[in-house]
Amino acid sequence: MTDTALHDAAQVSKAWPFEEARKLLKRYPQGKPGGAPVLFETGYGPSGLPHIGTFQEVLRTTLVRRAYEVLTGGAPTRLVAFSDDMDGLRKVPDNLPNQGLLTAYLGHPLSRIPDPFDKYESFAHHNNAMLREFLDRFGFEYEFVSSSEQYNSGAFDEALKGVLRHWQAIMDIMLPTLREERRQTYSPVLPVSPKTHQVLQVPVEVVDAEAGIVRFEDHGETVESCILGGNSKLQWKVDWAMRWVALGVDYEMCGKDLTDSVRESGRITRALGGVPPEGLIYELFLDEEGQKISKSKGNGLTIDQWLTYGSEESLGLFLYREPKSAKSLHTGIIPKNVDEYWQFREKLASQPIEQQLGNPVWHLLRANGNTQGAGDKLPVTFSLLLNLVGVLGAGATREQVWSYLGNYVENADPAQHPALDALVDKALATNRDFIAPTLQRRKPSETEAAALAALDGELAKAGDDASAEDLQNLVYEIGKAEQFAFENLRDWFKALYETLLGSSQGPRMGSFIALYGVDNTRKLIAEALA
Repeated sequence: MTDTALHDAAQVSKAWPFEEARKLLKRYPQGKPGGAPVLFETGYGPSGLPHIGTFQEVLRTTLVRRAYEVLTGGAPTRLVAFSDDMDGLRKVPDNLPNQGLLTAYLGHPLSRIPDPFDKYESFAHHNNAMLREFLDRFGFEYEFVSSSEQYNSGAFDEALKGVLRHWQAIMDIMLPTLREERRQTYSPVLPVSPKTHQVLQVPVEVVDAEAGIVRFEDHGETVESCILGGNSKLQWKVDWAMRWVALGVDYEMCGKDLTDSVRESGRITRALGGVPPEGLIYELFLDEEGQKISKSKGNGLTIDQWLTYGSEESLGLFLYREPKSAKSLHTGIIPKNVDEYWQFREKLASQPIEQQLGNPVWHLLRANGNTQGAGDKLPVTFSLLLNLVGVLGAGATREQVWSYLGNYVENADPAQHPALDALVDKALATNRDFIAPTLQRRKPSETEAAALAALDGELAKAGDDASAEDLQNLVYEIGKAEQFAFENLRDWFKALYETLLGSSQGPRMGSFIALYGVDNTRKLIAEALA
């Protein structure tokens, strides 16, 4: 494949990262003037522990970044992961320790609140570290930027003066969007109280824009204070716009719940003399009950939870898909994403370039600069692994699983199959926590018992050397036999799953029998018939 062929295919690809990147291409066809990098930004509010919704912005933005680089032939880019850790703590999340400690610091900037886990210098530093740890693990190329550091160092001072200079224009944008009661106290700038060190929600009067001096009431006393050098925090929508202008952000996506913020922050950006970034508004994740995922409620999956039961690649596939559609996020969706990732990866090498650009794995491999791995195949599907460990029971071990894999996988050595070996651990964890407690094999009906007995007889003839395909055909023939009167093969396979495996769904039975072993499968049948 030539660079020209890739470039030409990218120009017309309907894959969403390319559609997003073409928005930027209209703005910067060859990159920014003077060779400055195009700036992509993601935002994170460290008031709660990071969850997958936080991580997905970095992945999805990276996919757009890589697509833009392809479209421009390698124009320079940067990705900033911005932490809004200067924000005041409004509510103590339910899923954190030391609730009393955090309650005592309500209203204080997150970076000036003690770490309830007693590991880092502040609450924000703890949550920032958790986010960075996973981004580093996945191999993202990014620059971490702290809001507190920008405010405290004076890096935002000139932009803050700009807010004071354009005070009335900003007020004219914001006041019509607020309820009457809120209008009475609204201020674009939230000064930090010299007395209590809290971020204050009070009316503010501009005294000297160039010096950064404002006047406000601080617990009954009229105060004139400089808002520069970390002595203030901007209101959210104004802060977002100020950041776009100060950093020169060209692209930032966000969730549907921030649709109004995007519109109003864009207007404020123009009032400040800047140009709003391009961006995608994506749908939000839902929990198993269809409720919006919330950091404060803790009803979403954490990054660690997903990686206990699934791979990094499967998480990437889930996040790649349909960003403009709401999706349920819970442990039950992980196995399907594991298997489908490998299906996409196996197809990639044989696809023409136009189809490759529509294959999620093409984008996911390039997210961290990797172009290798197309065509790789997992020798055993994750669903088949889950069925195997389900039969082995909650006490199954890695050694047991690999002993059975020896029946099915050539060179069945963990060192030879590291991706499969990693999934063995995921399968054991999934079985222990979710499958084993729910498995319940039912008694076969009279017809089903007769079919199982016939299957047992055929397996006895087949022996352990039979291939998975031969075993599958054998199972098919019994299911189609007139004397058992199954209305369709689906009923026969469902009977096999429910009586032998204790589940309403299951694997390709020929593959399972080859993996588990003919003799062991015959024992399962004997138990069902007994």
